[in-house]
Amino acid sequence: MEGKAFRGRKETLLINFKNSIDSEELIEHNQLMEKYDALKLENQVCFPLYALSREIIKLYKPLLEPFDLTYTQYITMMVMWEEEKILFKDLGNRLFLDSGTLTPVLKKLEGKGLVTKYRNKKDDRVVTVEITQKGRELKDDIAKVPRRCTKVLREIRKN
Repeated sequence: MEGKAFRGRKETLLINFKNSIDSEELIEHNQLMEKYDALKLENQVCFPLYALSREIIKLYKPLLEPFDLTYTQYITMMVMWEEEKILFKDLGNRLFLDSGTLTPVLKKLEGKGLVTKYRNKKDDRVVTVEITQKGRELKDDIAKVPRRCTKVLREIRKN
């Protein structure tokens, strides 16, 4: 009888040990999952802002098409209408754009005759961007875009 009792206790100990290993593995698994939950897209603070930004830019697209401008070109022109003349570096800072992004935007705007850019004669590292008359004239035509975008947003909110 003693042998059976010992075997029974031994089996119980083995089962309890196995369950404790399973529990430890489960705890480790849960901790690992919690660790990686931070990497889930739905748990990112920045993703909804990124997605919203892209959706807002999509709203602008049909409003800017008649003017042959992208959203980035449009916001660049907004700064140009305010400043008239600005250093390339300062324009990039205002728009939160690095030079690798801003350079092609300005090249397109320059090609459309909306801005000019030129280097400082004393320091060729310094580039100035200046609005042209054609760029100034565009301001009157495009002034209705912000109101139209607001109207579209209100319509979306109603639905």
